[in-house]
Amino acid sequence: MRAPGPFADGAVPGRFADGAAPGPLAEGAVPGRFADGSASASSAGGAAADRGGATVCLLALGLVFVLVGLFGAGLGSARCARHQARVAADFGALAGAGRALDGTDAACERAAALVAANGGRLTGCRTDGLDLIVTAQVRVAPLPGLTRVATASSRAGPARIADS
Repeated sequence: MRAPGPFADGAVPGRFADGAAPGPLAEGAVPGRFADGSASASSAGGAAADRGGATVCLLALGLVFVLVGLFGAGLGSARCARHQARVAADFGALAGAGRALDGTDAACERAAALVAANGGRLTGCRTDGLDLIVTAQVRVAPLPGLTRVATASSRAGPARIADS
């Protein structure tokens, strides 16, 4: 009856097929070399030369993941800044349009207050009839040491009745 386990016919790990234990090296023998002095497969650039190769590949793969993550984070923060600039310009234009009848200065002053309250900076403000056109900027640092500006413009005024 065969004994259960990974070894066939009752073989024991660390022993030869006949059950004998490996003996000491012969005098003058070098581990990893054959009797004629030639190198064995494990010491002649085979498995021994590959030691640490997987570590280098894993570190390179980790670096790629970190760089892709940084790129994604930078892209995300730039996109958020663009949305923030757009919201600041929209709210500034809506608030200023309510004061368009009081003059351009009063409308732009009100628009600047709302743009600043939304984290932006008013860079342009003008009236076109009863419409107010506002341009706002938001500074963004998508990556450390890299600062950019997101800009958006918005127009607000009274509703127009279309000709039928």
